[in-house]
Amino acid sequence: MNTFKENIIRRMNEIASERNKWIRRNRYYYENLINFLNLNINEDSSIIEIGCGTGYLLSKLKSSRAAGIDISPEMIKQAERENPQIKFYLMDAEEISIDEKFDYIIISDTVGYFDDVQKAFEQLHKLCKDNTRIIITYINFLWMPLLNLAEFLRLKMPQVRNNWLDMEDIKNLLSLSGFDVIKSGRKQLFPVYIPLLSLILNKFIANLPIVNLFCLSKFIIARSTIETQKANTVSVIVPARNEKGNIESIVRRIPQMGENTEVIFVEGNSTDDTYEEIEKICKNYSGKLRLSYFRQEGTGKADAVRKGFDKAVNDIFMILDADMTAPPEDLIKFYDIISEGRAEFINGSRLVYPLEKDAMRTLNMLGNKFFSIMFTWILNQRIKDTLCGTKVISKKNYLKLKTEKKYFGDFDPFGDFDLIFGAAKMNLKFAEVPIRYKARVYGKTNISRFKHGLLLLKMTLFAMRKIKFT
Repeated sequence: MNTFKENIIRRMNEIASERNKWIRRNRYYYENLINFLNLNINEDSSIIEIGCGTGYLLSKLKSSRAAGIDISPEMIKQAERENPQIKFYLMDAEEISIDEKFDYIIISDTVGYFDDVQKAFEQLHKLCKDNTRIIITYINFLWMPLLNLAEFLRLKMPQVRNNWLDMEDIKNLLSLSGFDVIKSGRKQLFPVYIPLLSLILNKFIANLPIVNLFCLSKFIIARSTIETQKANTVSVIVPARNEKGNIESIVRRIPQMGENTEVIFVEGNSTDDTYEEIEKICKNYSGKLRLSYFRQEGTGKADAVRKGFDKAVNDIFMILDADMTAPPEDLIKFYDIISEGRAEFINGSRLVYPLEKDAMRTLNMLGNKFFSIMFTWILNQRIKDTLCGTKVISKKNYLKLKTEKKYFGDFDPFGDFDLIFGAAKMNLKFAEVPIRYKARVYGKTNISRFKHGLLLLKMTLFAMRKIKFT
């Protein structure tokens, strides 16, 4: 063991008995940290914390199973005394030897203690499942003068730091170690509790551009890129209302993807014999696709999409709007990305390539660009075209996403935002696939510019409250 690690162990052993006192003294900072972590962790998940100290964070997180690793014997002893329900390991993060996998790996204010950060990150793969998320929090070094002053005044726990890594350094080391960064950001502008003032500064002001650069806490959420078993069967859900003239073309143009492709039509109270056309086409079809069709009991696209997903049996779920403005042939691009593990939630974008004449009205275009900026800011994930009807997610992740509905509630008449918000909260890896948006050749749009524009504004405010200002 080298001198640096010996020094870390010695100092951590010395302050182990006082660590919880320092946490209580800075309770507001830790409460905000816990709220952030709980927002990003599913309650029924397993968690391991690297550099767990006395286990305080682990004891406050909602999980089905928790474990902690620390290099300090005294910290581990304290943790075991105070949290007998949690499994603790005396272990170097650079030499992990646990034969167990976890849903989440937490590294909170610990990166500065690693002697070889890349080696420590590489060891994390031993703890990763297919969908494990790594959540790293650490201090913004712009705050170092104030933090050093607080240590001098005995207002915070003494620290031993070796690494002065900024966000880009950590992202680079994660990439070198086989991890893919999903999102990153900053939280907590004012780590001291003053009634009302702290709430305003941390929930609202801290999230504003430029001001956000000065927040105390930084975070990165990542996933392993080590190749896992690929999903290779596809269910394409086609919500259809007054789209009789498009049904045959949809069936003819959807490509065969993976080992098996099924197409599920969900017809929604049409007035132009769309259901009868679907029934006829499906009965007469003799190709490789597996076709099925259902009538929608409720109303709206969201209800149709949910019904289609409930009926789907394959590994990958896709949505294709029946208006044919997005070419069905492009679905193969989405399939390649998700089946190869390059993304976990894929959204089409109509706002990259030039639009076909009359495909989108100017006011709609301006609205889409505005909402693109807003939702990218809110979600910490780039999303250029929220209402593009082509969206893709695995069945496994969709089933998990359904459990997130209790957090958001039944709020979405479109069906797009259930998926977008749920995928963002689950920290799925987003990707966008540009598509060439075509003008309709049959029927009229089901979108009302002003009515649905107001609904989109409502979605924006809802997302700010439930995701950004938490």
